[in-house]
Amino acid sequence: MNTPSSPLNRREFIRYTAQSAGTALLVLNTVNTACASSEKTFTVQDVISLILKEGGLSPLTNTVDTIKAGKPDLRVTGIVTTMFPTLAVIEETKKRGANFIIAHEPSFYNHTDAADWMADNSVQKKKLELLNTYGIAIWRFHDYCHALQPDAIIYGVAKKANWLPYFQSGKTLLTIPETSLKALAQHLKASLGITTVKVIGNLEQSCKRISLLPGAFGGRMQITTVESDQPDVLIVGEVSEWETAEYIRDKQALGSKISLIILGHSVSEEPGMEYFADWLKPKLDGITVSHIASGDPFTWI
Repeated sequence: MNTPSSPLNRREFIRYTAQSAGTALLVLNTVNTACASSEKTFTVQDVISLILKEGGLSPLTNTVDTIKAGKPDLRVTGIVTTMFPTLAVIEETKKRGANFIIAHEPSFYNHTDAADWMADNSVQKKKLELLNTYGIAIWRFHDYCHALQPDAIIYGVAKKANWLPYFQSGKTLLTIPETSLKALAQHLKASLGITTVKVIGNLEQSCKRISLLPGAFGGRMQITTVESDQPDVLIVGEVSEWETAEYIRDKQALGSKISLIILGHSVSEEPGMEYFADWLKPKLDGITVSHIASGDPFTWI
């Protein structure tokens, strides 16, 4: 037997070294295997299922929230949330190394993304070609988004406008500190990053009770909300000018001090999809989730 002070002969040294290297390799392989097994991957369908589960949402049978491009079994490399999956958003998604877009609004220019009348449309064809080339999937998150508690869109707008202390889930009415209509419009422009808004009303009017309906809830919902909330001002994303705008004008003519602020559809709901990205991030370990604003398509001159 060799003592600590006696040198190993050549054969014993080689055997000892080989045994040590084998042990180290075994440990390294075990560590690598453990690390690999801990790295969970997600498919598009996995992410959708996780959102429904984490949001406490029951699957809907009649919904526009379907996969618009790509396949359910696509392995997700990164996620982007946005309002509209524009060509610019698709290009930026590719640059970020992501391949799954969760969009609040349609991809193909109609509410249901119906393909029957769009099959030969040149713009749709180019958009689909780009998505296929980049291997990017799109899932619409509209009905489920509004079904979250609180509604992710309204909550996101209230959060960005610093109105969470006055926000109540399930309610459209917020009672904020008293301000003028002009100051309220300026606050919304600054906090939501909006260049211009449209207003019906006296700019010096005092505002305290506001009904918040970002996006396009439609004339019936907007008018019904005014009747039930009795706000000083109705804040919306967009209106049919022959519906809500004319109703507000006639209501004013009858002596009401009601006013209307129109933010613009896309920019009014974008804060909700930005908030949703923050909501989703901690629920997907190992997947980068970011938000890309699709922006306001209009230039006011």
